[in-house]
Amino acid sequence: MARLDGKVAFITGIARGQGRAHAVRLAHEGADIIGIDLAGPLPNVPYDSPTPEDLAETIRLVEAEGRKIIARQGDVRDLAGMRALVDGAVADLGGLDVVVANAGICVPTTWDQATPEIFRDHMDINVTGVWNTVMVSAGHLITRGGGSIILISSYAGKKVQPFMVHYTTSKHAVTGMTRAFAAELGRHRIRVNSIHPGGVNTPMGSGDMQGALERATETNPPLATMGTPFVPQWAAEPEEIAAAVAFLASDESSFITSEHLSVDGGAQYF
Repeated sequence: MARLDGKVAFITGIARGQGRAHAVRLAHEGADIIGIDLAGPLPNVPYDSPTPEDLAETIRLVEAEGRKIIARQGDVRDLAGMRALVDGAVADLGGLDVVVANAGICVPTTWDQATPEIFRDHMDINVTGVWNTVMVSAGHLITRGGGSIILISSYAGKKVQPFMVHYTTSKHAVTGMTRAFAAELGRHRIRVNSIHPGGVNTPMGSGDMQGALERATETNPPLATMGTPFVPQWAAEPEEIAAAVAFLASDESSFITSEHLSVDGGAQYF
């Protein structure tokens, strides 16, 4: 018997990268999947945006695990649209047990080059989008009698990501949101935890992302070594983050809540 047999999981940002890895891993563990992804142009980012074809591939991979999936294009900034998706999918699949608020953006730029639009987009997607995700799903977990909510924060939500004041601010907000939701939802047997990846090998590193990082680093080179892992591996694979998600989604973590689990090779301490 798999760890998540009979469970249903809702995951945002599901089209590729970490979101796809979470969907495939939880499906492998026995869960049916509800998913949402913009699968279109992301605002202001230097890396390639996800596509409808990416979303279709995630659907194919979950179905290859023998699980059901209801996944749609949508925007985590759209509370009403997300609620309609989740309510309808829960009615079709019979309930909801696990929530993974994964969707987010990341734009490297020095503090004085960041625009109001860049700051706003990070707050709207990385913070309000996470809040929206919990708000449309927590009631279903209460009806189910409990469950697990997992918010994807970052190394930047524990320490600081240089040249990303906006991103660091948003991920610290997710860390605080984890504690606040855990406190109020605990009486419903709902656990709320956050995961804090360091670097991860995903399409977020595509396009001009590396160039943007290099240009920002040139303005203050001593900050370049911050976040160096202790182990001889610079970045995690998405599947390594998904393994932590599967643990927090399962009954193996039944007495863990309001915790902030790092998967960063020790980078937060460098």
